[in-house]
Amino acid sequence: MLPLIQKELVQKFGWVTDEDVIDYYAISQSLPGLIGVNTAMLVGYKKGKFPGLAAAALGMTCPSILIILAIAMFITNFLHLEIVSCAFNGIRVAVAALIVNSAVSMWKSGVKDKACFLIFLAALLAFSFGASPIVPVVAGAAAGIFLRERRRT
Repeated sequence: MLPLIQKELVQKFGWVTDEDVIDYYAISQSLPGLIGVNTAMLVGYKKGKFPGLAAAALGMTCPSILIILAIAMFITNFLHLEIVSCAFNGIRVAVAALIVNSAVSMWKSGVKDKACFLIFLAALLAFSFGASPIVPVVAGAAAGIFLRERRRT
């Protein structure tokens, strides 16, 4: 979702900046629910308050629900076919490439100095050792606030 969110909201419509996308994405990861829906609702609220939030939520969930229902009705008839299995393998590779692209883009706008790089390394290590995603997100937020306050004084 992140590459699509970034392309549509920043490049195509100009509703938010790259930094906003990263902030909304980080907040969305901290909230329960789907990251794409949470991010859309944050942008919807920014653009249109509660009506914008509601429109974003419906716009993100209704098409997906309808498509999933249609696929679920017929997928069992096709799962045994080799071409379907190969298609799913290709989709996995494409999704991995999208994730790498998003990571590079977020790196460019998120890691701006040595302190940010150290926060990145700490989060990467925490994930590598099986930490819950909540721990690095909360710790990163706390470190960012601490560094901002330290720079002010």
